[in-house]
Amino acid sequence: MILVRRRADRDRSARGHRVRLAVTLALCGLTGLVLAPAALADSSQSSNWAGYAVHRSGTEFTKVVGTWTQPQASCTAGEATYSSMWVGIGGFSTSSQALEQIGTELDCTASGRAVSSAWYELVPAASRTTKLRVDPGDRVRATVSIAGDDVRLTISDLTRHRSFTKVLRATVLDSTSAEWIVEAPSVCNENNVCRTLPLADFGSAAFTSASTVTTAGYRGTIADRHWTTTKIVLDETGRRFVGFGGPAGQTFAGATPSALTSDGSAFAVTYDGATTTSGTTAASGTTGSTGSSGTTGSGGSGGSGGSGAQAAASLYSGAARIVDIGR
Repeated sequence: MILVRRRADRDRSARGHRVRLAVTLALCGLTGLVLAPAALADSSQSSNWAGYAVHRSGTEFTKVVGTWTQPQASCTAGEATYSSMWVGIGGFSTSSQALEQIGTELDCTASGRAVSSAWYELVPAASRTTKLRVDPGDRVRATVSIAGDDVRLTISDLTRHRSFTKVLRATVLDSTSAEWIVEAPSVCNENNVCRTLPLADFGSAAFTSASTVTTAGYRGTIADRHWTTTKIVLDETGRRFVGFGGPAGQTFAGATPSALTSDGSAFAVTYDGATTTSGTTAASGTTGSTGSSGTTGSGGSGGSGGSGAQAAASLYSGAARIVDIGR
């Protein structure tokens, strides 16, 4: 989340700037067993992440996989809202400077229109929106894998039988954790003053077939006993990264992950509803531009509508950017 960046390094386009970077969690210690065997779960609160992360001192991860159905947003005219679902490697540590991730986004414009898209990112570089069409109700599978300095990011729309793959050489990597997350993006200005954007009412997002692989070749689910599992609740009181607090008056909604299934590979994140803090509600942005058509991945598909979150740059004066900041 380095100054003005979005979808191309130092790109100052009208679409704003999105980065996904690690944000500090408020770790609350061991709170008990999840439903999966032999898995102790830390519990934590975050101002913009909800889901699960796995980590263990001395363990590095080379692959993460997850499947979900793109949710149906409940959109009403008024305030624009935003959400994203993704899998990633890195970014969990409070000292992390990198995060490799790919996922989907589901936003509501101020006019009440739902906008769905797919994206990928290697923090600290900027994120990119793909031309892969992903509609609400589509089944999606996402994979991040690391081999040396190369990161392979793949997202497949299993409903449309289309996929997108990108291989990038990373200048910096973090492989100390793996995550399956629903996120509330943030907006920042040129001075790196940021705030979490209102979370879209995505209803519920269910992750399934979640697994990860270590550098030693060991494969396990979220609840595997070989690592620590952290359950992350999106809550306004969650600790934020370096001044990521917004001005008073913004609407805030939380999200809560369920317990893991008995095999440790699935869970659901549920939207908790919105409340408005004291003060004046911030103005919402305008609708993002429509993506161009084209081909991508294996087979490719027509370009999806431009991300509605891109428009939230108007919330701040000057060259603002949208960011999906990590915890």
